[in-house]
Amino acid sequence: MDFEFLIDSLGESGTTAFGGLLLGLMFGIFAQRSQFCLRAAVVEFVRGSMGPKVAIWLLTFSAAVGGTQALILFGELDITDSRMLASYGSLSGAVLGGLLFGAGMILARGCGARLLVLAATGNLRALFSGLLFAAVAQASLRGILAPARDGVASSWLLHDDGGLELIGFLGLGDYTGIYLSLACMVIAVIYGIRNKLSAWAWVGSVGVGSMVVGGWWFTYHMSYQTFEPTQVESMTFTGPSADTLMYFLTPGGAPMDFDVGLVPGVFLGSFLAATLSRTFKIQGFKDGHSMIRYIVGASFMGMGGMLAGGCAVGAGLTGGSAFSITAWIALASMWAGAGITDALVDREWKKETEEPVMNEVPVPVKS
Repeated sequence: MDFEFLIDSLGESGTTAFGGLLLGLMFGIFAQRSQFCLRAAVVEFVRGSMGPKVAIWLLTFSAAVGGTQALILFGELDITDSRMLASYGSLSGAVLGGLLFGAGMILARGCGARLLVLAATGNLRALFSGLLFAAVAQASLRGILAPARDGVASSWLLHDDGGLELIGFLGLGDYTGIYLSLACMVIAVIYGIRNKLSAWAWVGSVGVGSMVVGGWWFTYHMSYQTFEPTQVESMTFTGPSADTLMYFLTPGGAPMDFDVGLVPGVFLGSFLAATLSRTFKIQGFKDGHSMIRYIVGASFMGMGGMLAGGCAVGAGLTGGSAFSITAWIALASMWAGAGITDALVDREWKKETEEPVMNEVPVPVKS
């Protein structure tokens, strides 16, 4: 697709940011209406239930993987030069970062993307946690925590001259990604039907996954239509949250690009969806004890996301759809970290007075 008109009107960086804004807007609408959430899916799964949250996550994951792999298979997408498949991959960062991020999203009751969506629906706990998540991510990327992150990330590297793509690394066929996504989709449909997902849950889940595909497609086509280097990437929220925070706080602190457009787009889309569906509601912290939990959780996610090379969306959906070895390891570690933390914190020591989950209402079902 030719973006010449937009580039002439908005400039190269402006067009890239505008694309991130539009894709983020749709992502926010779909995520808010479907209640897509990795934390909720993990909690259901480790507690022995293949409930609606698991079905929603599987639908989203299969849509992201299937769509991305189909574009690659038919020559419409090339992500070999993306950061996810660069020449170095940190296995130590993927494992430890994934465990930290998984534990953090249980404590903060949502991953980075979920906090952004909830903040736009009036949840002040999510807003506070999301800002802290972005601040710690920035400190881990370029600030006081950067040396510690570098030390952990560099302790176990995978370097194979571009051999960081799982399908190629294992010597599997070109259709492996398609077959895996179809198998995942079948399982998702079965449990979606059993849990009587609403129309919005079906459409929103596939929509979130499709926005990951859209991000890959848009940045790839922009990469060969601009004079300035354009990173081939898609949805992720750890680095972009940090960059967006710096963009608004410090003039010139971050370039205008896909990431800087993405975060405001998701917030706006979620706000519109919550307002139109009349689910916007101001909520705050219950007490100081609960606030400590969110502070620890957001801090874990900020550092963990930077170590793992992505958040639950960045590593789980975007990295997963690219079949990045480190992303798949990070995703598995997130599931493990979240499951262990849920068992130790929310199941063993849960009190009857514990505050309810932020804006978490049952997934709408058909009557």
